[in-house]
Amino acid sequence: MARLALVQQQHNHPSLSILPSSLSDFNGTRLHSHLQFKKKVSQPKGALQVSASGEKKILIMGGTRFIGVFLSRLLVKEGHQVTLFTRGKAPITQQLPGESDKDYTDFSSKILHLKGDRKDFDFVKSSLSAKGFDVVYDINGREADEVAPILDALPNLEQYIYCSSAGVYLKSDLLPHFETDAVDPKSRHKGKLETESLLVSRGVNWTSVRPVYIYGPLNYNPVEEWFFHRLKAGRPIPIPNSGVQITQLGHVKDLATAFVKVLGNEKASKQVFNISGEKYVTFDGLAKACAKAAGFPEPEIIHFNPKEFDFGKKKAFPFRDQHFFASIEKAKSVLGWKPEFDLVEGLADSYNLDFGRGTYRKEADFSTDDIILGKSLVLQS
Repeated sequence: MARLALVQQQHNHPSLSILPSSLSDFNGTRLHSHLQFKKKVSQPKGALQVSASGEKKILIMGGTRFIGVFLSRLLVKEGHQVTLFTRGKAPITQQLPGESDKDYTDFSSKILHLKGDRKDFDFVKSSLSAKGFDVVYDINGREADEVAPILDALPNLEQYIYCSSAGVYLKSDLLPHFETDAVDPKSRHKGKLETESLLVSRGVNWTSVRPVYIYGPLNYNPVEEWFFHRLKAGRPIPIPNSGVQITQLGHVKDLATAFVKVLGNEKASKQVFNISGEKYVTFDGLAKACAKAAGFPEPEIIHFNPKEFDFGKKKAFPFRDQHFFASIEKAKSVLGWKPEFDLVEGLADSYNLDFGRGTYRKEADFSTDDIILGKSLVLQS
């Protein structure tokens, strides 16, 4: 178990500084955010605001793989002192595609690191107590018992911001899912539900964010990458059943801005927010959107009945075979947040900054496709 706390060079920040209202981040995406201090400051017309009280000492549990990579950059740009708690197996910083050397150097010089295993509860309590933090962003927490030691270590914590999942909702014929909908205590995300319950019972100031499917550069889940592999190879895309199942994707950079919007925001206190894209899409529509975004011809789509196949432990399709989407109206009205990316723009951003550059998380595996296509050919002969 790791017990070494490594911290990079610390930097002094002004205790009360006004940051630019327009931050051109994430390779051209225009973000609008403002810190609202106790002292009134003039606000540009139309600027979205983030309610906070100046610089915060922030701990991110995780932060080196996907969501945290984009979130940590925003928080550092907003002048906060950000520490990543990781096991140290991955580099703490990596230069993003399209990120200038200057921006990367500036970010990497300010990010701090606390090395350890979050399941080593004694170490978590001792190290966090010694450091002290104002806010915790828990990006990789899956079980409630992983969160309790953090709360024990930080009795004066101002806010605990948790990355939950829309997967906690009970399957329903009435959609979209709203934050008040029934949840499923037996879902594979039950640990996240139990964590939300723990935060409520402990009386801390918490905010829970429930994304649907997340996509974007560095995505380690085979979401858009699954389609890109098949499009690049010029293969048909196998989609279960009718292909009109409706789902929803949200860009990781939009998710990161939502996380920043809840920071220090009284309206976000003890609230749950669904975060995803503005529109819903069918499975067939998603395949076509991926092709359009990446500049490939419209794909051939093969529909199959999953009940007719035995794929073993392999998944033949990366999405749950059902309608699955959630309303984001609460986040829009309460937080003043709105997605910057529509689906095709977001998929193009992902492709151009990741897969299109030859980088991806998993090698192509067409073995389940071949089983489906083999049967399809037999039936057609």
